[in-house]
Amino acid sequence: MRLSSLTDYAVVMLSAAARHSCAERLSASMLADETGVPLATAQKLMGRLAVAGLLTSARGTGGGFRLARDAAAISLADIIEAVEGPIALTACVDDGRHDCGLESACRVRPHWPAVNIAVKGALGGVSLASLAGEAA
Repeated sequence: MRLSSLTDYAVVMLSAAARHSCAERLSASMLADETGVPLATAQKLMGRLAVAGLLTSARGTGGGFRLARDAAAISLADIIEAVEGPIALTACVDDGRHDCGLESACRVRPHWPAVNIAVKGALGGVSLASLAGEAA
């Protein structure tokens, strides 16, 4: 499993946002400058993260973005799902998918939901606060 560059950038940007005061309004350009994420990508991600409920936004003077909740209450799973969609290691567990040639005889398919839950649980155990902290 490998995260897309867009998801990686989202984690980097939210980690930077978490290191700012919770009262401070942030802009896409500020976070792009701070992280090295290209501005157009930062703008796209800020909008997507706001729609997902991880950031709040305000327009006008004094506007900008800030974390929607405390960094300790945002998990790596939340960030990944905001960018990538639901965490699932295989497509065969998606409702309505019947495009696998092995589906009729597959004995593993019934077990994938448990695997997906375990992976999501592990990613859910990593908080944005821990990602924003100094490396040990």
